[in-house]
Amino acid sequence: MFVLIFNQLLKMLIIMILAFICYKLKVVTQEGNKAISNLLLMVVNPCLIITVYQTDYNAGLVKGLLIAFVAACVSHIIGIVMARFLVPEKNNPEYYLDRFGAVYSNCGFIGIPLIYSVLGNEGVFYLTAYMTVFNLFTWTHGLSLLENKFSLKQLKEGLLSPMIIATLAAIVLFFIRFRIPATVLASMNYVADMNTPLAMMVAGFSVAQADLKRIFSNLHIYWVSFLKLIVMPLLVTLFLYITRISHDIAYTTLIASACPTATTMTMMAIRYDRNYTYASEIFAFSTVLSMVTIPVVTFIAGFLIH
Repeated sequence: MFVLIFNQLLKMLIIMILAFICYKLKVVTQEGNKAISNLLLMVVNPCLIITVYQTDYNAGLVKGLLIAFVAACVSHIIGIVMARFLVPEKNNPEYYLDRFGAVYSNCGFIGIPLIYSVLGNEGVFYLTAYMTVFNLFTWTHGLSLLENKFSLKQLKEGLLSPMIIATLAAIVLFFIRFRIPATVLASMNYVADMNTPLAMMVAGFSVAQADLKRIFSNLHIYWVSFLKLIVMPLLVTLFLYITRISHDIAYTTLIASACPTATTMTMMAIRYDRNYTYASEIFAFSTVLSMVTIPVVTFIAGFLIH
């Protein structure tokens, strides 16, 4: 597993570096970055989710999906408790962003291509559970961190995101055993195959916009990244070891929790008038570091998860 993940992350890193260079050379502008992000979010990822669920109905998969939901909930609760105790409010005006960044991972943009390459369709099938729970928690607990309040209207908005709608549609098709016509499904697979390169390009464009000098001098960012990339996934690994969850579900949950800080934090910080520059710096720094930490964490987990 370690070798598979390391090789895939190396490929993803090369694409990210290429995107970084393209942005610096002005081959791609911020408008282009936004367009690609929207394409990935609104079209490519939903296509991937739907195609993953175009498989024969299997009671074992359904049971695994339910277990994946429970594992995802516990994983997020572990992160929330960890951040509550290890990110103090005192002398830290941006503590709410630090806590958000330490808990919520980029399980979509980074998690989908990584898990798809390592565990295939079944891994992404289980990852949809983590992503659904992620949306529920970010639009409840995450929003309460940023706004100090919560409303059903905001939760509704989160639940109407393209990924949630695509997941629900895919689950319905799976349970009613409806198969998309072969030609249409083949076309959707072509679109879904763009996920990895586009996701890493968006990551590369985002890193290119960050002030790296300022990032490397901010100790808070080091601490948040350490919590997000090392402490949280190791705590999740301990939980997975104790509960003896099956291999594919366990690694899906682990990799999703080990991904860097979510791009959602930056988008929500912009929307709710918080320090989005700092949010993007956490995202950029943790994304670069994750290319090293994810293989390390999975290597350690390999001694406990079988």
